[in-house]
Amino acid sequence: MTGTLFTNISQLVTPLPGVQRGAAMRELTVIPDAALLVSGGVIRWVGPRSEAPATGAEHDLGGVAVVPGLVDPHTHAVWAGDRLADFEARVQGVPYEEILARGGGIRSSMRATGAATVEELVRLARPRLQALRASGATTIEVKSGYGLDFAAEIRMLEAVHQLQAEFGLIPTLLIHVPPTEGRSEYVEAVCHDLIPAVAKKGVASAVDVFCEREAFTIQETRAILMAAKAHGLDIKLHADQFHAIGGTELACELGALSVDHLEASGPAQIAALAGSTTVATILPGVTLHLGLPAAPGRALIDAGAAVAVGTDLNPGSSPLFSTQFALALAVRLCRLTPAESLTACTVNAAAALGLNDVGALAPGHDANFLALHSADWRELPYVLGGNPVRDVWVSGRRV
Repeated sequence: MTGTLFTNISQLVTPLPGVQRGAAMRELTVIPDAALLVSGGVIRWVGPRSEAPATGAEHDLGGVAVVPGLVDPHTHAVWAGDRLADFEARVQGVPYEEILARGGGIRSSMRATGAATVEELVRLARPRLQALRASGATTIEVKSGYGLDFAAEIRMLEAVHQLQAEFGLIPTLLIHVPPTEGRSEYVEAVCHDLIPAVAKKGVASAVDVFCEREAFTIQETRAILMAAKAHGLDIKLHADQFHAIGGTELACELGALSVDHLEASGPAQIAALAGSTTVATILPGVTLHLGLPAAPGRALIDAGAAVAVGTDLNPGSSPLFSTQFALALAVRLCRLTPAESLTACTVNAAAALGLNDVGALAPGHDANFLALHSADWRELPYVLGGNPVRDVWVSGRRV
């Protein structure tokens, strides 16, 4: 058989392919003294080294553990400006409303991002994506949402499109914050102008809406998501970050790929997710940075839901540049087991993006995998502050 046989793997550890729900999130395949055959950027065979097929090329990985490349299903990696003044004010106890009145908050990011060119946005985003990849992320979702005006939103998506030549990126159009005036006209224009334009350009695969008291109502969110579906785009929601106003239930009703945040979710929302196909994406970096209650990851899994984990990398609420660290935080803050955290950051995160060919080490999947520094895969959820990832391989090539 042709291809490259990767050998001297102390442990090859992977969840089963496809979305995993409830207790199945703890079921990992662990193969000691393993080998992995890659050809044409795709995994062709996985198993014990003693049973490996004969091949012309062999690559010794040095006796370390190998896991699938991580999938980060929720980032806002394209932005301009900073929120350092906001951070300093917030830790001194200044209310967010006052920060907004001073010209800070999310609208400061919108002003800076809206004024940036595509080239500037690409230059600013590249090192952020490099950091995520170095932490183990081989597939990364990137949202727009800091543009407000439609031209700026499309520039953000065009920046993501340019960066796709360097990284495995999934672009999402995020309808993030309503304008201070002309709200109903804005929603109508999003449905009739922005979404059709984005679909025609092919610069986004999904539409996400921030459904919150301070953002879009259930009725507005439904209208936007229905427009997205009408134009062949997948749908996602930010919901239950501060208040449970029905966004999670709407996501489940409409068959959204995922509903993200969930810090304010209670028994009704947990039950809805457990009975749906929608992935529950939790974002522990927000809990760490803002001091919010942690999303109920343990309760979601125990109820039978499919849980994913992302960084929510953004300048305001989660300046978290490591997908591995998000995985480790999910264990500490959201009470996932190490096995569940690996599943949440691989196959379930892939399902949250509508992908079925990444996230597992199985024949037919993209050959995206990580060689750790350790012979034991549990270093991945254990380490805080350092990087347990030695090498990142994408489509069978070290990057």
